[in-house]
Amino acid sequence: MSVFERVARFSDRMFDRMRHRRAFAITDDQAIDDGLDALRGHKYAVLVTFRRNGEAVPSPVWFGVDERGRAYVRTGAHAGKVKRLRHDDRVLLAPSSLRGKPNGPAIRGSGRILPREEWAHAEDTLAGAYGFLRRIEGRAVSGHDDLVAYVEITPRR
Repeated sequence: MSVFERVARFSDRMFDRMRHRRAFAITDDQAIDDGLDALRGHKYAVLVTFRRNGEAVPSPVWFGVDERGRAYVRTGAHAGKVKRLRHDDRVLLAPSSLRGKPNGPAIRGSGRILPREEWAHAEDTLAGAYGFLRRIEGRAVSGHDDLVAYVEITPRR
């Protein structure tokens, strides 16, 4: 395992432990069917993916919403959310604090892992949302494409 992989896994574990307890209270029953434009202007969101047994798993994320109303998230290729999305494309996305404390209603959506040829648009969307900070983070992990995954989230209406 490379140093980068170890740092990424440590970071994932650290953020998992930091999750706000209210992130675990987000349920599909309380979610709304709406567009993702309501998330514009927020820095963080909590992305909820579902295990095979239906259990919800919240993950605080950085995200960007493009001009067509689709949200993008960059994460580790081996992250739990990526594995869960391969089996169940249902997601909930709610504006939140850095730790995942919801600041608004969750929106029902569908998530998909993007093929490499669609990464440029996803990265441009994220860079547009975060500017300078995103460029620094992007350079820190450049050259490690095999360790990265992009998720596209579209609203369910």
